[in-house]
Amino acid sequence: MEAATARFIEESTALPPAALAALYEDSLDRWSMGGRDASHATRVSASENSAIERAVRTALLRRTHELDAFRPDLCFDIKPACSIAARAVCKRTKLTEEQYRVLLDPFAAAGVTVPEW
Repeated sequence: MEAATARFIEESTALPPAALAALYEDSLDRWSMGGRDASHATRVSASENSAIERAVRTALLRRTHELDAFRPDLCFDIKPACSIAARAVCKRTKLTEEQYRVLLDPFAAAGVTVPEW
């Protein structure tokens, strides 16, 4: 996994519970406003997907009690948003700027380092 993707996963999964809950809600709002189409454009190889999914899952599972104490099922709910955004970082050169922004602007606003498109 490239360094930018690994750093993004590390930073995004370490956000405070309130920030992750807000990102989850925002991802739901953005899903119908281009997020779904953008997420389809983030296709990665099977090995890349496996590495991303494993890294996100591992990082969030370490925080299950903390996240779920803040809001039930937050650990489960935020995983897809983090994984899709990490795939967007991984495949940023294959996405349009609009696709990249719809998936990553919320993370950038939360303070996560997002590589330039």
